[in-house]
Amino acid sequence: MAVEVVERESWGNKAQFLLSCIGYSVSLGTVWRFPYLCYRNGGATFLIPYFIMILVVGLPLYFLELALGQFASEGPITVWKISPAFTGTGVAMVTTSSMASIYFNVVVMYAMYYMFVSFVSLDGSVPWESCGNPWNTNSCRTELYPLLDGMDESNKTMTLFKELYNQPCVDRLLGNISDVYNSTFISTSNLTSAMIQNEITKSCKITYTSASAEYWQRYVLRLHESDGFEDLGGFSLKNTMCLFLTWLLIFVCLKKGIKSSGKVVYFTATFPYIILVVLMIRGLTLPGNEKGIAFYMTPDVPRLKDVKVWGDAASQVFYSLSVGFGGLLTLSSYNKFKNNCERDALLVTGLSCVGSILTGFTVFSILGFMAHTTNQDVENVVDQGPGLAFITYPEGIAKLPLSPLWAFLFFFMMFSMGMDTQFALMQTVMSGISDIFPRFLRHHKTAFTAFCCLLGFLLGLPMVTKGGINMLTLMDWYIASYNLLLVALAQLICVMCVYGVKQFREDIEMMIGHRPNPYWVINWVFLTPLSLLFLVIVSATQYSPAYYGDYKFPPWAEGIGWCIVVTPVAITLIVMVVQIYRLGPKNAFAPTTSWGPANQENRTGRYFVAVNVPNHE
Repeated sequence: MAVEVVERESWGNKAQFLLSCIGYSVSLGTVWRFPYLCYRNGGATFLIPYFIMILVVGLPLYFLELALGQFASEGPITVWKISPAFTGTGVAMVTTSSMASIYFNVVVMYAMYYMFVSFVSLDGSVPWESCGNPWNTNSCRTELYPLLDGMDESNKTMTLFKELYNQPCVDRLLGNISDVYNSTFISTSNLTSAMIQNEITKSCKITYTSASAEYWQRYVLRLHESDGFEDLGGFSLKNTMCLFLTWLLIFVCLKKGIKSSGKVVYFTATFPYIILVVLMIRGLTLPGNEKGIAFYMTPDVPRLKDVKVWGDAASQVFYSLSVGFGGLLTLSSYNKFKNNCERDALLVTGLSCVGSILTGFTVFSILGFMAHTTNQDVENVVDQGPGLAFITYPEGIAKLPLSPLWAFLFFFMMFSMGMDTQFALMQTVMSGISDIFPRFLRHHKTAFTAFCCLLGFLLGLPMVTKGGINMLTLMDWYIASYNLLLVALAQLICVMCVYGVKQFREDIEMMIGHRPNPYWVINWVFLTPLSLLFLVIVSATQYSPAYYGDYKFPPWAEGIGWCIVVTPVAITLIVMVVQIYRLGPKNAFAPTTSWGPANQENRTGRYFVAVNVPNHE
């Protein structure tokens, strides 16, 4: 007996779709990834190409993907009935989403861990608040002059020299400690011990580390026990257990499809903004915050000549808006046919920009405080990597009243934002595969979801070793790289050139009641593909290897990174060759007879006269 095909799901209401898009795009990538890319590329220098890339690449592609998925009610693989030769583009999207979900869930796991440990201290503090713990070094500082509080000036000065006397540079600078202390120079009333310490630490290049940085590096990661890729070290039991729990929660939320995940986003997509505003206000009241804000808002114009800055900006646009991953095709495919996806694209993209700017003020105000505390410049205060969010945010939270409560709320926010993104990534993977085998997989959705989540957990285990942050950095460095740019370019070529911009505009008119304005068309046809092509070529000529902090990755690890880049691109080309051989050049590039709106009521008029070709599916 034939197995009945289970019908494709749909959103319960418009709010579920919009909040899912917001949760997917205004996500952990905005709170976690945007700040460290902005930090790595000179603060305000990064903002200029970032917003330009939003206008000429991000927004046009966002609208295109929403319109394409909604028009056909198909996922990222089967939507390419529009031109079967480009089916590999959809497979590449699903492949990229599957790889991203593996490492991205490790970041979610760290947020979960910080959430759990927020209340472990019995004294009402957070565990990363103070130095003097077993994992701390002698360089740890929570204030710039921690030993001088509550002393008169003479005792401050003597304590100061005792603290610094073991530095050879101070020896040379000051000579004998007792002679210096008794000298007229030190006794001058207008010269304070704080001024002396500031001069000594700068002249001798004495730097400190913050308590939050050492908690992240030496306790959570235990990175000092690993020698990089050559020796990742053993597994961290606490991180492994948290990773398993995150995948278990994803399974519970996804086992019934969008009917369950669509309800979760009512909270997870709105709660983050409240916490970000509170942290921003607190950050702007910390001493030294103006240093960070100045770094964030003052562009270094010559750095705009660095193509790496533009490449990172494009990468973050793809990451923050989630274009090129196939998730937008998946989410919009559950929409009603007449939904105004143009308005949705403008709304979500605007909120993503607001979220990024808000995050920037929050992070850089705290970085300014950390620079003030550790006697460093803002650009050198922490490692420029994925761990930035797990150093700066905790530092600011530790200064809040009731810090354990705010720590829990903040990391719960990060966790919920990460789960939003994971829902969309996993739905992209599972929906794409289920659309290929609907008769079997839609009947066994729970088992299929469990299998995907278990596989994701197993593949993520190398990233919870003591040196696992290097593997996570490698994946983050290369997943949102040339492959996304090339896949997006292939998508544009398919829709604009092969299918035709005129027909696509008419399809959109069928849905929203009017044709796209010239802004969309000019970008789709000219500016967006030219920008993508320019970024691919120039970025390749100025390629720089991946690194984490001061550690440069070995060549064989770089080889793994390039495999991550090449795999989706190779899939796109191989599938295209196979489809041309199987169907012939003409049929491979023409729409199939089943292309179009899924609902028969919408399959009327001009469209079917224009593209009704012999069935070659």
